[in-house]
Amino acid sequence: MRYSVLTLFPDAVLPYTHTSIVGKACDKGLITVEAINPRDFTANKHRKVDDTPYGGGPGMVMAAQPLVDAYESLLALAEPSITLLTSPGGRPLTDGWARKLASLQHIVILCGHYEGMDARVHDCIPNVHEVSIGDFVLTGGELAALCVIDAVSRFIPGVVQKTESVDGDSHSATDIYPKGLLEHPHYTRPETFRGYPVPEVLLSGNHAAIAAWRHQQALDKTRRIRPDLLP
Repeated sequence: MRYSVLTLFPDAVLPYTHTSIVGKACDKGLITVEAINPRDFTANKHRKVDDTPYGGGPGMVMAAQPLVDAYESLLALAEPSITLLTSPGGRPLTDGWARKLASLQHIVILCGHYEGMDARVHDCIPNVHEVSIGDFVLTGGELAALCVIDAVSRFIPGVVQKTESVDGDSHSATDIYPKGLLEHPHYTRPETFRGYPVPEVLLSGNHAAIAAWRHQQALDKTRRIRPDLLP
C-alpha cells in the first residue's frame, strides 16, 4: 500500500509513521508513506496557499492551484486508487470502510485546513471522497490522515501479526451484528491487583464458557455505551 499525504505540515505526519506497528510495516515494505507539501507547487513567490473567500466571511480558503498541481505530480507513477479529503463534513470512517480501503494499492489523502478547500478541487481531481473521523472539528487534517493510515493498515496482511486480533476488535462486523460490538474487557497477571481479582471464568480453562462470557460482556458494553450499533 502506498499512502501519499498532501499536507502543509509534513513533520506532523511522517514521525508517527516511523513508530510502533505502522513503523514496522514501513520497515517491512508492506506500506509506504510519503508527504507532499502543496507549498512546493505554488505559483507565487511567497508560497501562499490560501486566500480570502469569495462572498465574504471569516477565515481563509485553501487555493485549488497548489493542491491540484501537487496531486498531478503523483500521476507520473500511476493513477491513485482513491483520493480522500479529510473533512468534518465527510463520510464517517468505519471499520468496514477501512477494511475495503486496505485492498487498494494507492491512497492519496488531502489534509484540509482553514475554512476548507476551494470546491474546484473536486472538479479537477477525480474520485475524491470526503472522510471524517468524528463529529468534531480539528485545526488541520493531519491527525485525521494518520487515523486513516493506521486504521486501514491494520487490515493489510502482515501488518498485524495475528489476524484474529484484528477480527476480534471493536466494531468488527458479523452476520448477527453488522456494525460490530464493542470489545470485551481484558485481564493479565497478576490474578489480583489492589483487591480486584480476575473474573473466575477466565481462570477456568473452559473455552466455551470464556467465549460466552466475553460475548455477553461485549453485548452489555455495547448496549450501555453504543446502543446505536445494535440491530
